[in-house]
Amino acid sequence: MKEPDFSISVLGEPTIQISAISEKKDVLNTSYVGDDQYILYDIAVTNGKSEVSLDRSNLIEKAGPREKIYFEPAKVHAGVVTCGGLCPGLNDVIRAIVMTLWYRYGIKRISGFRHGYRGFLSRFNLPVMELTPDVVTKIHSLGGTILGTSRGYGEYIEEKVDFLERMNINMLFVIGGDGTQKSALEISEEVKKRGLKISVIGIPKTIDNDLSFVQKSFGFQTAVSRAVDAVNCAHVEAHDAVNGIGIVKVMGRESGFIAAHTAMAINDANYVLIPEVRFDLDGENGLLANLERRLEQRNHVVILVAEGAGQEYMKDSRACDASGNIQLNDIGIYLKERISEYFKKKEIEINLKYIDPSYMIRGAPANSNDSTYCARLGAHAVHAAMAGKTEMIISLIHSQFVHVPIHLAISGRKRIDPHKELWRDVTEATGQPLLLQERRKKPRSPDKRRRGQDEDKKAMKRRNLNDKKPN
Repeated sequence: MKEPDFSISVLGEPTIQISAISEKKDVLNTSYVGDDQYILYDIAVTNGKSEVSLDRSNLIEKAGPREKIYFEPAKVHAGVVTCGGLCPGLNDVIRAIVMTLWYRYGIKRISGFRHGYRGFLSRFNLPVMELTPDVVTKIHSLGGTILGTSRGYGEYIEEKVDFLERMNINMLFVIGGDGTQKSALEISEEVKKRGLKISVIGIPKTIDNDLSFVQKSFGFQTAVSRAVDAVNCAHVEAHDAVNGIGIVKVMGRESGFIAAHTAMAINDANYVLIPEVRFDLDGENGLLANLERRLEQRNHVVILVAEGAGQEYMKDSRACDASGNIQLNDIGIYLKERISEYFKKKEIEINLKYIDPSYMIRGAPANSNDSTYCARLGAHAVHAAMAGKTEMIISLIHSQFVHVPIHLAISGRKRIDPHKELWRDVTEATGQPLLLQERRKKPRSPDKRRRGQDEDKKAMKRRNLNDKKPN
């Protein structure tokens, strides 16, 4: 894998002393962050030795307020947009951006663009929302986003930059996942091509927690806490019934982080199924036989499944949503049908309940942990933009707020490695087998195949020679 480059793009040299333009005297002597302050990406040490490189492949720029800024606050017009699916904490981030712009930097022109990237396109004729402290002061207690959101329309780059020019936008805060940030990067590249001075700062939003170079995305902790409630209900239903089976489906298209963390948070799930670990349904070590044995021993079982797990068992429609994501089949309903069919054939009574809390989770307000995290993400985004940073997201790495180039964040999906400690901890919490699979013969390596083919040829040659010998 190519080594990452954590260098951050800038619009120009920041020359404005913040103390000279601030209306408030800094009596607390704020600790400013310098552009020469970094954290290490690779912090591993083996046998007391570290071979850490001190170049931009391992040094990540720290986030925080700079003593010198690039933009004159009186001339700034900031824009905010939320894109993609709903997620707890969207309003918290909007509020933090507005409050930091208004009260720390004295910026009074802040516009919210409606319904994602549609708000940039004239064909939708969507009104721009003026954002002030009075507008956002209580929105953190609400789920969803006051700006509205939508998927798609990320490809109209020139039209979107035309819109930013007409609005005289100096800085754009883009709140969204990998598709949204990909479009944000393309916007910043078009901005650069036109010689414009617009800072584009991303705040990563993915409830699945699957963006690269992001330790934790906002909304994830709320999703886990809400999923815990669903698993608890499924456990009560299963435990109090005869041969009770509870199935809970949570979000996780390609990564099973919500399912994994939920299982460890409540310890009531007996089987966790995630996209990263294939499972068999049939066979002695398949899921169905495991469920039967579990019911014989304990009379109840709870299955926690990520939405992207087991898709290979169902017909692939290849239909996509507006963001280009393949529309998944419902693994929860499929499991419910297969499990019911299996026990019916065996004439074993079961009581099965299926719970899908996905949209209740997405639309929920952020919990206190996520709300705190969102407030800090929004504030750090403003500090970065005021210093003239661009083409970057605010991230958390090793529990430190940092600047990460957008191109790295969208370079690939973060996934659970079945060979590492997280999945080990999950299987220990649930007691499930490491693999719900039948044993398969390992394919021979190319060298072994060639040796086998050579031996087969020699054996055939010996047989031919023996056939030619007289009796």
